[in-house]
Amino acid sequence: MAPYVDGYRVELERLGYTPLTAAAHVRLMAHLSRWLAWEGLQTSALTPATVDAYFVHRRAAGYVNERTARALQPLMGYLQHLGVVPECVPAVAATPVERLLGRYRDYLATERGLAQATVALNVRLVRPFLLERAKKTEDDLDLESLTAGEVATFVVVQCRRRPRSAQRIVTALRSLLTFLYVEGVIDQPLATAVPSVAGWTLTGLPKALEAGQVVALLASCDQQRPTGRRDLAILTLLFRLGLRAGEVAALGLDDIDWRLGEITVRGKGNHHDRLPLPADVGEKIVAYLRSGRPAAAHDRTVFVRAQAPYCALTTGAVTTVVACAGRRAGIGVVHAHRLRHSAATAMLRGGGSLSEIGQALRHVRPLTTAIYAKVDTEALRALARPWPGEVA
Repeated sequence: MAPYVDGYRVELERLGYTPLTAAAHVRLMAHLSRWLAWEGLQTSALTPATVDAYFVHRRAAGYVNERTARALQPLMGYLQHLGVVPECVPAVAATPVERLLGRYRDYLATERGLAQATVALNVRLVRPFLLERAKKTEDDLDLESLTAGEVATFVVVQCRRRPRSAQRIVTALRSLLTFLYVEGVIDQPLATAVPSVAGWTLTGLPKALEAGQVVALLASCDQQRPTGRRDLAILTLLFRLGLRAGEVAALGLDDIDWRLGEITVRGKGNHHDRLPLPADVGEKIVAYLRSGRPAAAHDRTVFVRAQAPYCALTTGAVTTVVACAGRRAGIGVVHAHRLRHSAATAMLRGGGSLSEIGQALRHVRPLTTAIYAKVDTEALRALARPWPGEVA
């Protein structure tokens, strides 16, 4: 692997690794190169199986660092980019279930126009149904004989196993059965046979943070450190604009119009909305961009990782930022969506109407915003009737 070492050093520098960390990656590359030579293998033979065999050897040799395939991700990415190593595309077994799921996936993406995340979720949720069917029929799905009773039985079992996901499982199963009927695989519209999951809307109260807790959450970020400036900008966006964690993670440098004071939010359902950028929110973002965001960041997203490689934060990473801030502030674990509830509650207490809150949070249905009417106790007090009796 000697011909690739100089280019790999340049790539590590581009990705933002420190000289010490880059040297460790090069040492690992040298050890892998010696092992390949000992086994009589070429660099092009670096398949997942070969990598696993190498780390078995490395662990057996007593090494305490870089003991799993994750340590080779930068090197494998570099070699794949050069075309030296083929990209690892997981092989999909050509079973009846996977072939059907492939057609279903194409239907959702092409005919329904759903987002990739929604497509992937639907496929994941209906796979157990098809696998169970294949197990009963010995790999021959035999969907032509599928009955409404079998569909209802599956839903009941899943609701007991996964009560929190029951509603979403029902939606995905109805979508699959509609696809099977449209494709002519089944001759009855069994989607109507899927039982509904009992649910009660507007039964709970939004769990908003108190004003003092929000102050403590923001104050927990160390503004003297780049990570602290990043976390403060993220928390401010979540609370002041009521953004979702995924919307903060997807915010790009090109989505901010500094002259007009607006940002473009990429929301659910591929919706793009323009929102005003408050001055205090803009100041926190500027502080991070000037003295926090790594110059070696190779994504156009605003918020990136604090350690190399400096790629975009994921939705889960934004949620982790909020949870860590909650622990530092002594509040406990706080989820990102709770700051969205806090923003809505603060607007309501500040005199905002439900219609204005719905516009700020970009709700599609007014009923979604109606839950915040329950937290306005002063407005509800005038509607409450006196308790009957002389004591009242």
